[in-house]
Amino acid sequence: MEFTRALVLTCSLLLLCCSSAYAQKVGAPSLSPSPAPAPTPPYVNLTDLLTVAGPFHTFLNYLIQTKLIETVQNQANNTDEGLTLFVPKDSAFSSLKTPSLSNLTNDQLKSLVLFHALSHYYTLADFKNLSQLSPIPSMAGGAYTLNFTDNMGTVHISTGWTNTKISSSVHSTDPVAVYQVDKVLLPEAIFGTDIPPTAAPAPAPDISPVADVPSASGGSGSTPTSKDGSSSYRIGSFSVWSSLVLAISVVLVSFL
Repeated sequence: MEFTRALVLTCSLLLLCCSSAYAQKVGAPSLSPSPAPAPTPPYVNLTDLLTVAGPFHTFLNYLIQTKLIETVQNQANNTDEGLTLFVPKDSAFSSLKTPSLSNLTNDQLKSLVLFHALSHYYTLADFKNLSQLSPIPSMAGGAYTLNFTDNMGTVHISTGWTNTKISSSVHSTDPVAVYQVDKVLLPEAIFGTDIPPTAAPAPAPDISPVADVPSASGGSGSTPTSKDGSSSYRIGSFSVWSSLVLAISVVLVSFL
């Protein structure tokens, strides 16, 4: 009786230990490694970029003068959308005669600068879809919109006053794209819709046709004059001979 009781107690202890160990083995969840955080986009200093990337000093000076450099810098590096910037060359500003930017108010100048920016990062390939969605609002907002046309990979930009194209990619790495344009983008919201006509090309010089030279066989021109001169010469020769014959005849008659 004592042996049976001890055997039952031993088996119960063994069963309890096995159940506890199995529960710990099954119940312990497997911990999968957490995904690595996404890399932070590289910081782009627009002042440094525009200073060394090309002849963009005039546009950079406007950004600094209007204190919009902080606005576009914040859009480039502190938002999820990024920034697309169209930067005219210095020669585009120097060649701009009409209209003049010197008469713009400070608010108009700010709108003009923001008219060159989109509040989203766009690659060159994205403009093919944008051409179907035009007009696209710029960072100036309101009526300050841009029209894009993709012509076999060449991106054309139209504002009403300005027709130009993207001539080169200065920087295009998410989240910042900077593209060079050959003309200043002039908005109708500032300069109106009374756009002066484009100067017509110079006409070709008017060259008068050369007069036909008459043939030697006859026709109009100088030939009849020559013919008349020959006739006059023959008539004069005939009169001289007639006078000479008449004089000889008179002499002969006087001797007879």
